Amino acid sequence: MTDRKPSVVLGVGGGIAAYKVCEVLRGLTESGHRVRVVPTAAALRFVGAATWEALSGQPVHTDVFSNVPSVEHVRIGQEADLVLVAPATADLLAKAAHGVADDLLTGTLLTARCPTIFFPAMHTEMWEHPATQENVATLRRRGVVVPDPDTGRLTGPDTGKGRLAHPAEIVDLAKLLLADADALRRDLEGLSVVVSAGGTREPLDPVRYLGNRSSGKQGYALARVAAARGAKVTLVAGHTVTLPTPAGVDLVSVSTALEMREAMLEAAKEADVVVMAAAVADFRPARFTQHKIKKTGDRPAPIELETNPDVLAELVAQRRPEQVIVGFAAETGDESADVLEHARAKLRRKGRARWGVNAFGEGRGLGARNKAGGFGVR
Repeated sequence: MTDRKPSVVLGVGGGIAAYKVCEVLRGLTESGHRVRVVPTAAALRFVGAATWEALSGQPVHTDVFSNVPSVEHVRIGQEADLVLVAPATADLLAKAAHGVADDLLTGTLLTARCPTIFFPAMHTEMWEHPATQENVATLRRRGVVVPDPDTGRLTGPDTGKGRLAHPAEIVDLAKLLLADADALRRDLEGLSVVVSAGGTREPLDPVRYLGNRSSGKQGYALARVAAARGAKVTLVAGHTVTLPTPAGVDLVSVSTALEMREAMLEAAKEADVVVMAAAVADFRPARFTQHKIKKTGDRPAPIELETNPDVLAELVAQRRPEQVIVGFAAETGDESADVLEHARAKLRRKGRARWGVNAFGEGRGLGARNKAGGFGVR
């Protein structure tokens, strides 16, 4: 047994997004990882060595001659459990693809024998250039993980694909690779995946609604990993806690169960895999009141409910023979049956699909980071 902390080399490229990597560093260190920051000379023009040292608690060596007896460009890579590069500029991707080792970071990339992940960040034109795409393809063929960049505001007034992934997403993918070096292999390339996430809200009046406490974290995590593994991902999201849209994912926002149904049935038409991880309301108010319902006397106003359509059952009914459909059931046990029995009954009602079961109880529930559960197929 050892309590050695996982060692992460955080390579920082010379892009304006370097300032965001301070949050990545904080997230990794707060998770108990030992992080060595290796910035390029250009990166230090955006964020200085003192900042990286203060946040990491480790010395920052800026070139191969800063500590010659230690042979830093070899030792740092040899000791690493993961090498993470962010922002990965077009220049860095090109050097890594062609084995150029002209500074401490690129030298470290050649000596490391652990999983390596690059998070690209650059202008859209640079990302889409054939040279960059060939370099990315070369790295991916070698087993290096290179998720697509995000889409959004870039430097200056420009908007497009090339934005650095959200720091929280970078940290989550790093943890995944540290736990399983094969977790982000690109085995889903060419597949279309649709994932639903979050809860729906069924309006009662202009102020109130029927809903649930779904955070959307499970669906977002599934979408994030599917995209990182090469799939074309559409995420149909209801109401969630504040979550960044995973890089490389097309987001469709909905509110009610009826909107979720419409979006999922449309997106599923061409999908190879459909994952129904959203917490869709079973019922909705039969009538929407245009004005806020007022208190009248001591008795609460009655609420008449009607049943929402079963989105998963409809997806299963229109399923193509080769299409994979995965559903999730949030269940609690009671005097009539345990969690798995309730889930099996739901599986029989809804038809053929793969099923995940989230067991709810004390300390486990909607919004929890870790859930107990099982998996089955019918």
